[in-house]
Amino acid sequence: MKRSQVNEILLAADDTIRSFGFLLPPFAYFTPDEMIRRKDEIGGITNARLGWDITDYGQGRFDETGLFLFTTRNGSLEDLRSGGGMCYAEKIMISRRDQISPMHRHIVKTEDIINRGGAQLAIQMYESDSEGSLDETAAVDVVTDGVARTLKAGETLMLKPGESVTLGPGNWHKFWGEGGDVLIGEVSTVNDDLTDNIFHESIGRFSDIEEDVAPVHLLVSDYDRWLS
Repeated sequence: MKRSQVNEILLAADDTIRSFGFLLPPFAYFTPDEMIRRKDEIGGITNARLGWDITDYGQGRFDETGLFLFTTRNGSLEDLRSGGGMCYAEKIMISRRDQISPMHRHIVKTEDIINRGGAQLAIQMYESDSEGSLDETAAVDVVTDGVARTLKAGETLMLKPGESVTLGPGNWHKFWGEGGDVLIGEVSTVNDDLTDNIFHESIGRFSDIEEDVAPVHLLVSDYDRWLS
């Protein structure tokens, strides 16, 4: 992706989020220069990888395969392992109409995926086999807003605004906006996008950025390079 495209997506996403009455935290609007200047005092942001996240999964087709995310809070794996402290994370996301977030599962993370507004959120799901691979035949047991449900393998769950589903580490899933764009909330155990995403296809989690213009704000995937 070109940085100019990232900047455009970022600014448009901020407008969309505000249109639903959701406001991002102050650090969302730190400039790159400010983050560099304050890098010694913002470790709570950069170490937890809070902030802007725009991905085309390395495919170069963001409108078809991509996702906008902003991580507002995130604990540590050490706390999660010890069972105390900040064991949770929260994200706000935007899935555009028919824009696929590819089939994947997590090793550790349990998450609630919430339709915060817009169109319907479509989530296709499979279960894992004993090896952790996608099982094309097994039924999928999930909970939607406290109600237990069993889906057929590959069935697509449709979430209307206000509805949610709880996904465990073994639940394979891909999702998209059905009939329009969707504002998505995610509340989960600690999030680690560097190691905890297993994709069904051989793709990457982050985008390769072509620096054709200066960044408006840094992405979480920029932190290691820009703030080292």
